[in-house]
Amino acid sequence: MPQLGETVAEGKITKWFVTPGTAVKPGDNLFEIETDKVSMEVPSITTGTLSEIRVNAGDVAPVGAVVAIIAGECGATASKPEASAPVAAAPAPSKPALAPVAPARASVQSQPAPGNFAYANLDPFFEVRTPSRNFGAAKTTGGTSVTPLARRLAGENGIDLSRVSGSGPRGRIVAADVEKAIGSGAGRAAPAMATGASAEQTKALYQGVDFEEVPLDGMRKTIATRLVEAKQTIPHFYLVGDVTMDALMRLREEANAGAPKAGEAAAYKLSVNDFVIKALALALQRVPAANAVWAGDRILRFKHSDVGVAVALDGGLLTPVIRNADQKSLSAISNEMKDLATRAKDKKLKPAEYQGGASAISNLGMYGVREFSAIINPPHATILAVGASQRRPVEAEDGSVKFVSQMTVTLSCDHRVVDGALGAELLAAFKALIENPVMMLV
Repeated sequence: MPQLGETVAEGKITKWFVTPGTAVKPGDNLFEIETDKVSMEVPSITTGTLSEIRVNAGDVAPVGAVVAIIAGECGATASKPEASAPVAAAPAPSKPALAPVAPARASVQSQPAPGNFAYANLDPFFEVRTPSRNFGAAKTTGGTSVTPLARRLAGENGIDLSRVSGSGPRGRIVAADVEKAIGSGAGRAAPAMATGASAEQTKALYQGVDFEEVPLDGMRKTIATRLVEAKQTIPHFYLVGDVTMDALMRLREEANAGAPKAGEAAAYKLSVNDFVIKALALALQRVPAANAVWAGDRILRFKHSDVGVAVALDGGLLTPVIRNADQKSLSAISNEMKDLATRAKDKKLKPAEYQGGASAISNLGMYGVREFSAIINPPHATILAVGASQRRPVEAEDGSVKFVSQMTVTLSCDHRVVDGALGAELLAAFKALIENPVMMLV
């Protein structure tokens, strides 16, 4: 099962394109997978014969699990690994071109683990564990590398990895270290705030009431986990401002009136959201200290503005990223956003198209929402919540009352990266660009 993003832990095989005994070559599609974010076909990267399918269509497997065996050109087939013996060196499981591929290593070191499990240390950054065989690029915690399996076990059991000693190469924390901490109680993180009653406790409150239980799919589980993490670990603060839209609306109307029509070359139709994306991208350039993300023990600041845009899907949302939005024209942003939104709804985005970015936009104006506060999507440091444009009465310079089109926006900031004055500066830069939209064309 290929790794399709650092937050993806498992995938569901929805279809097999080949059956055992079928000869395959590089580029032939083997199976289709669906994660909480994408649906895609996985091709073979080797020549041989599919000798065995281990995960059937409809079943879910963790990232790194062996889902099938391809025999080499010589016709030899691989046998299933024994859980009680060290895992022998073997070719890495097939991965699509999208997945990151680790550099090859000349040797394999085996290290037995407690109990009936065994580990094969393919290199200092990978861990394979049987029978689950989870592996992937290791991350770091306070300068110490941690294997993905160890990180997942720690998260599931409330273990603070900064308080766990690693026994792997170069002090790396492996799953056995986390299991030891779980058994001894050492390293357990401070109790978090209550996350609510259990399913049975909640259902007990509604005895005699008709209701339907809706199981959580992968996307909803991921959203729940990440948003709880974001609200518990990111010190949010919020800045609210009103921006006048009259000049932007006039410019948009003129631009669309003179634009090539659908079916013509370079056709486009600008939306208010396209102007919002461009304005935030340019505002991040004017306030470069805010064009940053939190990275554990440091802050990363970026040269260009990569802006994520929340797209509502059935049962959840995705945030595709407009790369280098500060350098793109409004028409280019418009066409790219339409393409990304369409493929996001079809779950056809590549991981590189929805990962990264320094800030994001959540626009609920089309639903008539006046204003709201959005939750920051880590590791971003800001997110801009955009409300509906409305006609509102304001005081004119001569003391009279006039009506203008105004839009309320709320900037959520991570106080670890963006202080109050810096956030206010970013919001002021955004307001100036929206109210003088011709500056986006220069």
